[in-house]
Amino acid sequence: MEFTNTIWSLLPPLIAIVLALITKEVYSSLFIGILSGGLLYAGFNITKAMEHIFVDGMIGQLSDSWNVGILTFLVILGSMVMLMNRAGGSAAFGKWAVTHVKTKAGAQVATIVLGMLIFIDDYFNCLTVGSVMRPLTDKHGISREKLAYLIDATAAPVCIIAPISSWAAAVTGFVDGANGLTLFIRAIPYNFYALLTLVMMFSITYMNFDYGSMNLAELKTIAEAKHKKKKDAASLTGAEDQPHPPISERGKVIHLVLPIVALIICCVIGMIYTGGFFEGANFIDAFSNSDASVGLVYGSVVALVITIIFFLATRVLSFNECMNAIPEGFKSMVPAILVLTFAWTLKSMTDSLGAAEYVAGIVANIADNRALMSLLPALVFVVGIFLAFATGTSWGTFGILIPIVVNVFGGDVNNELMIIAISACMAGAVCGDHCSPISDTTIMASAGAECDHMRHVSTQLPYAITVAIVSLVAYIISGFVRNWVICLIIGIVLMIGTLLVIKNISQKKVKA
Repeated sequence: MEFTNTIWSLLPPLIAIVLALITKEVYSSLFIGILSGGLLYAGFNITKAMEHIFVDGMIGQLSDSWNVGILTFLVILGSMVMLMNRAGGSAAFGKWAVTHVKTKAGAQVATIVLGMLIFIDDYFNCLTVGSVMRPLTDKHGISREKLAYLIDATAAPVCIIAPISSWAAAVTGFVDGANGLTLFIRAIPYNFYALLTLVMMFSITYMNFDYGSMNLAELKTIAEAKHKKKKDAASLTGAEDQPHPPISERGKVIHLVLPIVALIICCVIGMIYTGGFFEGANFIDAFSNSDASVGLVYGSVVALVITIIFFLATRVLSFNECMNAIPEGFKSMVPAILVLTFAWTLKSMTDSLGAAEYVAGIVANIADNRALMSLLPALVFVVGIFLAFATGTSWGTFGILIPIVVNVFGGDVNNELMIIAISACMAGAVCGDHCSPISDTTIMASAGAECDHMRHVSTQLPYAITVAIVSLVAYIISGFVRNWVICLIIGIVLMIGTLLVIKNISQKKVKA
């Protein structure tokens, strides 16, 4: 029986995702999904399946230069976070923030705003925002699950509406025969999932309520705080697992702020360097042509060196203490590295089975049906969600769907429906990526918040689904109205109205 380029190709990721959601255990779930993919590819020949899984899959993924760059960036970020913890910078920032941000809502808004400001790259966003905001959110009794959601919701959704980001560069690279950056900018107002996710975050913060499993996580955190089981901010920055050596008492806020600022500046310079900025390219072109994986490694290595020199110069840590913190930071990132490795291997199984080609064929058939043309944005949005959810990759989804959409319209940049459909593709990809437990961005958000990965996925899912449903309605309307102002206003009103209804229902359940 032939399994490639058929609906069977979607079985391995679905097995992994369903098992992960049921068992709340991600490692075995991913491995079972990988195993099923290898067996399907090999026609249930055990020897061939093992070779495909470990040689073509795992070893192949770990020898890929892009993936190695991301893992290197992860390790360096882990080391920098550990250094900031040991130097007392995180603890000092926690104490400072509590005196300046006095409410739980204020802490959430500060997290959202910081996430929106760091729009260069989603990996960078997840780890940076997490390390900076954990002391503050912990002190105000915000659950790690809620922090992980805020990080995740300001990573990919913000990057996909930022013209200067690694995501914009990826999207423009998938558009042939037209100005990719122009299409990307024109598609931003129609990116309903990304824009409504921002509306969602500010709304639930302002309305001061949560629902679903997120509400249970928040209530649990509040209960722990009342019973004094909650540790102080200093112990919740990652140092609680490493009580020895002690945190430096000479640490100040600058010992967190300066390394983060250095990291941001150095990573931006690293990215534009790989894009040819110092060889004559302008800033926009350099970003469009950048290699984010290599650029982030360049920037983070330089930032790590600057951080060590600064800590030595200010005498908050000795040279030996700095060196000891580096492998400890590596250890803190091992769970994220393991999940990423399994997720990449599972993706390679799915790719080898031809899942992308199978879904692309379905979309092409839909697009050929002129009677469905006005519904094309909504259909592309749904297919994008499903494909990104099953494969765990937004960029792969862009690469499959965007060329199909462009070809359907013959690259006519003046066709408003093509712009809407391209935006729907991007929005669907981000939504599916946002929901998927095998998504690298979701894994990074869990690592950044130091939250159990499956708890992050299960608590985030109801929020992402809510925004996805409202976005789908907006895309159905946009296919006929084709005016972003009207459609976006309708989407925002529907989003806020939906949240008010959910809040009202939740309050009635509590009273009952």
